[in-house]
Amino acid sequence: MPLLSVNIDHVATLRQARYRSAGDFGEPDAVRAFHEAELGGADGITVHLREDRRHITDRDVELLRALVRTKFNLEMAATDEMVATAARVKPHTAMLVPEGRNEVTTEGGLDVAGQLPRMKDVVARLHAAGCIASAFIDADDRQVDAAKAAGFDVCEVHTGPYASAFLTHGGDLRVPALVAEVTKVWRAGARIRGLGMRFNAGHALNYHNVGLIARAPGVAELHIGHAIVSRAIYTGLRSATREMVNAMQAGQHADLPPALASEGKP
Repeated sequence: MPLLSVNIDHVATLRQARYRSAGDFGEPDAVRAFHEAELGGADGITVHLREDRRHITDRDVELLRALVRTKFNLEMAATDEMVATAARVKPHTAMLVPEGRNEVTTEGGLDVAGQLPRMKDVVARLHAAGCIASAFIDADDRQVDAAKAAGFDVCEVHTGPYASAFLTHGGDLRVPALVAEVTKVWRAGARIRGLGMRFNAGHALNYHNVGLIARAPGVAELHIGHAIVSRAIYTGLRSATREMVNAMQAGQHADLPPALASEGKP
């Protein structure tokens, strides 16, 4: 079964909605949230330090790096400022993502192929700082191949299109359009692994759609945040994390349609 890294950005989103200038005293404190997630079974903690600091702050990153007892994953734009931050903080994994000031959350994968020289430079600097370098990319062969050329260690496949198809078709695997989206993710994962990189996945995964991605052959890690934080409002973060682990485990045993059953075979 893949590992689960819990993204706690939206704990900070709730804090910043009320305490934009309260320094260390706003609540809920994202730094405290990591502990509950770890107790619930999280194998790692993810945060995205945005250029505008709209939710996670530098203080959060510094404290989390010191306190997290599992794996600390820092999502970041490929800017000089963020590379310098990663070099100082030294997260276990630095994941490069595209970033737009007007987006609510990251939408779409990083265009590694379109900026390959820059990506090579950033990856080299992250490696020099002792960080594993990860790229958040679409399920596209061109981007997978470019990530390998840039020197990335990990590719996280963007599962947003799959999640959208799952919602549109009610999770009905008799619908070819949904099977096609699952297949894209699985095949991108196979290409990533074939090139010697680690295959992770994430974006818009929830308790209903996670099973088919957790079942993807060779997927090493899932990054899930909003669904867990949302459920935690009702159940608590520890229980919400445990329930996601259970949902991932259930996905390992669910029956697959013939079109997918053959995808996982060598």
